[in-house]
Amino acid sequence: MKKRHVKEAGLPKEVLMAAWAIALGAIAPMLDSTMVNIAIDKLTKDFNTTLAIVQWAVTGYVLALAAAVPVSGWLMNQFNGKKIFIGAVIAFGITSVFAGASWDISSFILFRLLQGFSAGVITTLMFTLLVKIAGQENLGRIMAIVSTPMIFGPILGPVIGGFIVQGASWHWIFFINVFIVLIIAPLMMKTVPDFEPFNKNSKLDAFGILNLSIMSAALIYGITKAADHSSFNNEETILWVGIGFILAVIYLVYNRIRKNQTVLPMNLFTHKSFSASSIGLFLANIALMGPMLILPLFFQNFRHFTAVEAAVALIPQGIGMLVTRPFIGKMIDRIGAKFVVMVSVVLSLLGSIPLIFITDQTSMIWISIVLFIRGASVGGISIPLTSDAYTGIDSKQLPEAGVGINIIENLGSSFGSALIATIVASFVQGLHPTIANGLEGYHAGFLVSAIVLAVIFIPSLFLTHKKTVTPS
Repeated sequence: MKKRHVKEAGLPKEVLMAAWAIALGAIAPMLDSTMVNIAIDKLTKDFNTTLAIVQWAVTGYVLALAAAVPVSGWLMNQFNGKKIFIGAVIAFGITSVFAGASWDISSFILFRLLQGFSAGVITTLMFTLLVKIAGQENLGRIMAIVSTPMIFGPILGPVIGGFIVQGASWHWIFFINVFIVLIIAPLMMKTVPDFEPFNKNSKLDAFGILNLSIMSAALIYGITKAADHSSFNNEETILWVGIGFILAVIYLVYNRIRKNQTVLPMNLFTHKSFSASSIGLFLANIALMGPMLILPLFFQNFRHFTAVEAAVALIPQGIGMLVTRPFIGKMIDRIGAKFVVMVSVVLSLLGSIPLIFITDQTSMIWISIVLFIRGASVGGISIPLTSDAYTGIDSKQLPEAGVGINIIENLGSSFGSALIATIVASFVQGLHPTIANGLEGYHAGFLVSAIVLAVIFIPSLFLTHKKTVTPS
């Protein structure tokens, strides 16, 4: 009977409380990154500028977030993780105040860059600290908890942002973060334990941090320009992606010279589960983030929904994610990530293939059912892949593993969004602008997403499988 109450609850109370506090710390950045898209039109008018310049507030945020990831690994090695995490959350709140009070477009972009950098520290530390809190045996359930803000961000962000812009002003998209931080910061101070520096002996890898930061920013910027030009074959994309690849090669040589004593040691990829999870997460972000971009556009262009109505139409997908989230976590800890991902990929295809055939006449009830199935399976792909990435990793290398996974996910989501958007745009260009021709572009985008989803089945074969023990 000993500790029976702990087993029934699934996790010790103090672990559960700390995990939820850390997960809630990511709520503000997750909501903010999606809410701001709704306000772009208002921002363009209020600052009396062009759409291209305002877009830098979005692009700059993403680039600053990517640049912060390598820095976060060093911070965890040198300082108390709790203080760094809470400090980043408070910094996000403060920069939100300045972003909301911006007096011109230049100051707005600057404060968005600072917001993005603090968000990068938050998202990188979040996973690593949770792994440290939970231990290897509870990774599935803990990752299921931390996935909650990631679900609410893309699903509820546009809805909340739409109501704020319509009912108040775009300034409150940022001011609302202050209230969130004021509630969450004291909760984190009370429930999150102190974390000793992961590896105090590690020296500042200034070159490695700078190299990876610029590499990530160059690759992501080049990829986003492909979406702008509706083609990967343009000078800006070729230039910046080329710079990114050159920096990647330089880093590989540098890592070899330093014998893996770097901010992201390449020997992490000798772990089978880390390599398989990295490939799977890259593919998953392409397959899942691409449709998240074009689904709202489909509703707006072919069903004539407003931006808020399009966001509401996606809610069944979010409900599907929430319904299966606790069950997925328990299954990962019980049988391992391998079969959870395999089954989820099959279910996800059932919720993705029908999107290849939807038209402006397809019933919204049918579309909602398909999105619910898709949402229910999404967590079964991303959660086990993320948790398995940390399986078998030495605790001293957790910060470095966090850096690697975050870089891969950022690149995957950027590439996925650009790839699908480019396919849709290039398919439509040159054709007569009829509904039928427009739909073909979206169908092609959904088809590519489904194909990439199916490919995830290959790296899933190399994930962890736990043999279930029959109780005596």
